[in-house]
Amino acid sequence: MVRENLCEVESKIEAACGRSGRERNTVKLIAVSKTKPVSMLREAYDAGCRDFGENKVQELVDKYGQLPEDIRWHMIGHLQRNKVKYIVDKVYLIHSVDSLRLAEEISREALKKGVTVSVLVEVNVSGEESKFGVSASEAVSLVEEIAKLPNIIVKGLMTIAPYVDDPEKNRLYFANLKQIYVDIIQKNIDNVCMEELSMGMTGDYEVAIEEGATYIRVGTGIFGERQYTTV
Repeated sequence: MVRENLCEVESKIEAACGRSGRERNTVKLIAVSKTKPVSMLREAYDAGCRDFGENKVQELVDKYGQLPEDIRWHMIGHLQRNKVKYIVDKVYLIHSVDSLRLAEEISREALKKGVTVSVLVEVNVSGEESKFGVSASEAVSLVEEIAKLPNIIVKGLMTIAPYVDDPEKNRLYFANLKQIYVDIIQKNIDNVCMEELSMGMTGDYEVAIEEGATYIRVGTGIFGERQYTTV
């Protein structure tokens, strides 16, 4: 099932790239594997997936130790400061940095472990109260503050768009994030390497690609509906 689902997702990615005049290699697929057993991740790995996204630190750490070393792990869920130390030397990219205090903790732990951590600043472009992330108006200043910290580098922006029945309803949010991204690039901030836009999930990733996403985060579309049980 996983392999077949991946083929379907791949065809949709290619179509969205075609519609927007983009090369396929400009979009990276993250298999969102939260709550899924290691056996399913192995299926995705065997089908070619190398980027996996987890929401919870403990689950990421557990799976990290059971799967091949060439996997790129992405922390896509809300990250508590007291959990940072467990993953700074394991993650390829943290997508969910939404405060200076969190960035400072990542910087501290990265210094201790002698690593440099790549992060994305999470922006709540929809303004939903239930969502984490800084407001659109605060994004630039947060990036500027994080850029001053050692052993952490801002690689781009991330957003979680609203859950909608029609993906077109989220196009404006994706376009708004892209504009913030462009504005930051034009500022040429030291220690900021704006390369990535993480936006779009199972229900709306095609629209996100059309609006410039470089990372899309697909869980249900690959693994099926989530079962909230202990992995």
